[in-house]
Amino acid sequence: MSLEDLRKKIDALDEKIIGLLGDRTQLALEIGKLKKAVSSEVYAPARESEIYRKIDALAKGPLTKDALKAIYREIMSASLAMEKPVAVAYLGPEATFTHLASLSKFGSSVQYVPCTTITEVFAEVDHERVDYGVIPVENSIEGAVSHSLDMFIDSDLKICSEILFEISHNLMANCDLKNIRRVYSKAEVFGQCRLWLEKNLPRAELIESTSTSQAAHRACDEDGAAAIASKLAATLYNLHILAEGIEDLSHNVTRFLVVGRQMAEKTKNDKTSIVVSIKDKVGALYEMLDPIRKNSVNMTKIESRPSKKKAWDYYFFIDMEGHVQDEKVKKTLTAIEERVRFLKVLGSYPSVRTAAD
Repeated sequence: MSLEDLRKKIDALDEKIIGLLGDRTQLALEIGKLKKAVSSEVYAPARESEIYRKIDALAKGPLTKDALKAIYREIMSASLAMEKPVAVAYLGPEATFTHLASLSKFGSSVQYVPCTTITEVFAEVDHERVDYGVIPVENSIEGAVSHSLDMFIDSDLKICSEILFEISHNLMANCDLKNIRRVYSKAEVFGQCRLWLEKNLPRAELIESTSTSQAAHRACDEDGAAAIASKLAATLYNLHILAEGIEDLSHNVTRFLVVGRQMAEKTKNDKTSIVVSIKDKVGALYEMLDPIRKNSVNMTKIESRPSKKKAWDYYFFIDMEGHVQDEKVKKTLTAIEERVRFLKVLGSYPSVRTAAD
């Protein structure tokens, strides 16, 4: 078959694909009309999770599962924006890893609103100036983002989805490696690239920035300056990438949370996050955790944070498998609440696993 014949076949398939996408979008809009009767929310994490599970089952190649998911992410993003203009706040500025994680979740058809602090992200969602917010909550190397955890204590917002985003750090500058005297980035990034920096730039001054994007912006204006940031930041600020993937450990994954005003519907693979404050007595922590063991609920994470109200008083953030609508999760939470001073459900949402899992 000739090249021209093959291209004609592709053109014919493209015509069918575009027609089918139009039919799919029309159905999505009809669903949107039905959803408006019961809720103002247009993003459905449970449905998104179901579509991605089907892609995993149906993908047979040559396109990879990740490639198919990226395509469907944009299809769903366009449909979402047609149902209702959607705005997403994120810890900015543009080209930060939180921005990239937001794009990986919501696609390119929604409006993105950069915020300077995590507090501002919560405020934008809480005051209904945006629909959702995206914040970092923990890194596989550096651990929890304490400010994000603290914000959940007093906020009424709910976790409605999570994003596991693989982070790759890049050194960028407008000079040669041997001429670099200063490196800009976030403190957490320096911690993730410590060994590489000690080996390759032992005499360079490490200067903290509020974001990796700001670091790239500063580096582009200074002689002898470099930044550690994303490839998008290098493009945005016209910097040359001198070294890619300089993080000390592979599988450097940051977990981000999507916060909204409503909890996600139940799926077949959910996670529930809570925060508790235990009573000040011997054995209180064991007593609080015992219902999780008794009800055979798998606890996937526990993190403590000072309450900031009283010395040696702590909040405990707990993730467990299951949805609050599951009977054994309900039973577990009821038993825990009877044993603690304070319990708050932060959200139940589809659990996401990395490819390595």
